[in-house]
Amino acid sequence: MDDLHRLAQGGDRRALARMLSAIESGDVDVHPLLSTPAASNAWKVMAITGAPGVGKSVLVDAILQRWARAGHTTALLAVDPSSPRTGGALLGDRVRMTTVDDPELSHRVYVRSVATRKAMGSVPMVVEDMAAYLLSCGWDRVLIETVGAGQSELRCAAVADRIVVVEGPARGDGIQAEKAGLLELADLVLVNKCDIEGAERHAAELSESFALGDEAPDVMLVSGLKSIGVDEAATTMLNLAPSNRSLKAKMRERLHALLERRLTGHPDYNRTLDDLSGGTIDIHEAMVHLLSERHESPGRDDQPR
Repeated sequence: MDDLHRLAQGGDRRALARMLSAIESGDVDVHPLLSTPAASNAWKVMAITGAPGVGKSVLVDAILQRWARAGHTTALLAVDPSSPRTGGALLGDRVRMTTVDDPELSHRVYVRSVATRKAMGSVPMVVEDMAAYLLSCGWDRVLIETVGAGQSELRCAAVADRIVVVEGPARGDGIQAEKAGLLELADLVLVNKCDIEGAERHAAELSESFALGDEAPDVMLVSGLKSIGVDEAATTMLNLAPSNRSLKAKMRERLHALLERRLTGHPDYNRTLDDLSGGTIDIHEAMVHLLSERHESPGRDDQPR
């Protein structure tokens, strides 16, 4: 594994893919492998989130093209829904990415799909480790494109320095995002498909609603497909400042994410689920056990205490 790590650090993409797979599967503890990226005021990890169907993947592809042409290197972690049969990622985002097939730009872009698997939120916490590893391998920035599954999108705050919410023309997407709490976290809102009727009205409604609070994020009209406003959006995103308005909400999600990580990362997680299903322990006993530092099984007298 040390040889694989050295190759990945040296830019070998096959080795990088294998290292990320090992990190994702839990076969490698990433923390001893990390080097500290150079200090910078710029963001390192950004999440792009929003309801399904708003065109996130096409828009992300267009933005990656602009950044690559400007000389920036970006790794994209596309969090895909898991297959209910195999547990693998469905690769829905990967098939929409054209930048990785451009011979002039592909060396500045890396795309990796990640399956949600057992994570309670749309972004499994292993993505934090994968993002940190990519940064240590020399990538300028990491972009996380999330599933787009309502309330669970809040979890992207646990791993991102900045959050961009993508919306579509007024089809109820804004109401969905507001109900899910996404707009509370947004550092920038992009209303995609601006060439479609209703987009400008929706952007105006969002700006009006933000005006009622403090430190409102910018709302920009874009079209990833028609390349409208993408240059401006790409520049804005590259230099996006954090919003103090959303800081408390982000810290809340990071705390929740740490709790999730401790629960699902416990070696007895699956066995505890079996014990709960079998009725040999109750939910309180399960929580106490999974949050304990010691790893004996709950409710079993033959285990050391």
